[in-house]
Amino acid sequence: MSPVAMTLLLAVTLATFVYSAARRWRLMRVAQRPENRADQVGRRLLGVLQYAFAQQRMVRYPLAGWAHLIVFFGFLVLLLNSLILWGRGYVADFDFWVFGIHQPLGMIYAFLRDIFTMLVIVGVLVFFYYRLVARLKRLTLNTEGLLILGIIFTMMIADLVYEGVEINAPPNDGHFRALMPFASITAAILSPLPGAVQHVLWHVGFWAHSALVLLFLNLLPYGKHFHVITVLPNVFTRALTPRGRLRPIADIEGKLEREETLGVKRVQDFSWKDVLDFYTCTECGRCSDHCPATSTGKLLSPKHLTIDLRDYLYRRQKELVGGNGRVAGQAGAAAPVEEGDLLVPATINPEVLWACTTCAACEQECPVFISYIDKIVDLRRNLVMERGELPEQWQTAFKGLETVGNPYSYPNEQRAEWAAGLDVPLMAEKSDVEYLYWVGCAASFDDRSRKIARAFAQLLKAAGVSFAILGPEETCNGDPARRAGNEFLFQMLAQQNVETLSRYHVKKIVTACPHCYNTLKNEYPDFGGQYEVVHHSELLAELVRTGRLLPRRPVDVRSTFHDACYLGRHNEIYDPPREVLRAIPGLRLAEAAASRDRGMCCGAGGAQMWKEEEAGHARVNHTRVRQLMSALPGGTKECTIASACPFCKTMLTDGLADQGIEEVRQLDIAELLWESVREDEPAQS
Repeated sequence: MSPVAMTLLLAVTLATFVYSAARRWRLMRVAQRPENRADQVGRRLLGVLQYAFAQQRMVRYPLAGWAHLIVFFGFLVLLLNSLILWGRGYVADFDFWVFGIHQPLGMIYAFLRDIFTMLVIVGVLVFFYYRLVARLKRLTLNTEGLLILGIIFTMMIADLVYEGVEINAPPNDGHFRALMPFASITAAILSPLPGAVQHVLWHVGFWAHSALVLLFLNLLPYGKHFHVITVLPNVFTRALTPRGRLRPIADIEGKLEREETLGVKRVQDFSWKDVLDFYTCTECGRCSDHCPATSTGKLLSPKHLTIDLRDYLYRRQKELVGGNGRVAGQAGAAAPVEEGDLLVPATINPEVLWACTTCAACEQECPVFISYIDKIVDLRRNLVMERGELPEQWQTAFKGLETVGNPYSYPNEQRAEWAAGLDVPLMAEKSDVEYLYWVGCAASFDDRSRKIARAFAQLLKAAGVSFAILGPEETCNGDPARRAGNEFLFQMLAQQNVETLSRYHVKKIVTACPHCYNTLKNEYPDFGGQYEVVHHSELLAELVRTGRLLPRRPVDVRSTFHDACYLGRHNEIYDPPREVLRAIPGLRLAEAAASRDRGMCCGAGGAQMWKEEEAGHARVNHTRVRQLMSALPGGTKECTIASACPFCKTMLTDGLADQGIEEVRQLDIAELLWESVREDEPAQS
């Protein structure tokens, strides 16, 4: 071996890597919004074990996931082998003893090294197949991926050749070694070659592995494989707050008065964690694979949004980071914003942002915990509040929220009209109740959704639950405004509602709207509103379970259930609505292929309910209806699509009507349960 050659190899490659990594570190510091991700250390470390090492999310794509898991653990096992080989550049017999590994453990390691060498080869071949044969659309099919796979494959072959030649050399003399089966097979293949040729191959195997692993290290900071380094800190610093919670803008009124930036205008307005997300994107495409906007031909692709922001950073590194390593603009007054500094529209088409339903399918699938919704909403916030650029229909909804407290623009005095004849008390009349029933805007004003409110109220009365409503004192919780980017309007509504709820000393709230549920439960605590919030599916399931509601009348239908995004993915409530449906005699529940945490959005979230959908090859609600219909017998009556969200009810009902599907009803679980519980007239079938 050559100590001089090894020293030069290590010195040059490691120094180059340190330089590259330092550049990426300085670039990350361009993002100036502070972010604290050092809390709950135990929970964060557990997440690293679960998601970075055990890679629990990877196996959601079974073959690719297991192949990645094998390659990952192969590298962990073979890292020790790299250290040993580098040591042999100086000391020929450098081996396990240097690390305190005695012979029995050394033999075990030799076996693991041999097995994982072959497993990594198999895993790499799977990835070659995906890129060269299957050519999966979700992947970024470029030369970088093939280059990295080629390096890994060559390293593994080099290891087998190196070990095979050693097996052929004295004292083993080519005898099969059970602890190294694949190296022994390689030795048998090489045995006919002259000793001099094998000696050359031995050197080639040694230097190929020693050099290629360092080349691989130096390529990492310049492409998607940077995630090999950043995935551990990214998983460790993942958000631990509820998925349905958006970060509030602190002192928003003061920022407006001081004309400070609202949301994200320039890349500097992101946080260091956002940039770490950009670095960590693996370009696997799982996010876009399940995005309803991408699936229906909209411009939005969560993967490409992340890549575009990352590439923007890389392109402007020299401008953003000075030669002395100081971040431009951090000291002193902020530099004037040039047109090229604006992320929208220079880098991001605004239509990309408007198309997001905030359904969280992208975040559910991402194996490295990149967040997308917060970045999209932050970019929306700047366009809406600072630049006044937003879809016209949102302006109409905002006007309704500002003037009468609901996006439908109906007089707020009509909020309790849905309860006519039901003897539902107002909090102003009877505040000593167990639950405040938060009705929400849809169930207060939309004729179809009013049926949900009536059915639910009648179920509560049948079960003897003490409840009341706010009626005209209730205003929109602010979810549409917040998701659309109008944070100022949201905070105004939130503070108003918290004051109202505080006046009545409300402790427990039940609502049939997942958007209201999420906002009241996960976002109002930021404004002093601490409540026990339950969704109507949870309460109904409990009432049935405890016998306070008795579904007796058969409802002879075949049904499939649509999971609302803000009930399921955002708040992990999947079983209660199904428990309610299974308790109804005669109802036969069938799961659609895309259900539970992989259920597709109806298309209403992210304030999409209040504007027209962006152009694409299909509408989101039409696509979702077709998915759900696949679980129901074709052309037959007595079928229902069940849901547990008034917005979903509207979108799915419209989707059925638009496509001429008249034989299938769309009902909320409360409506179906009431059909079975009611005693005054027969249930409909």
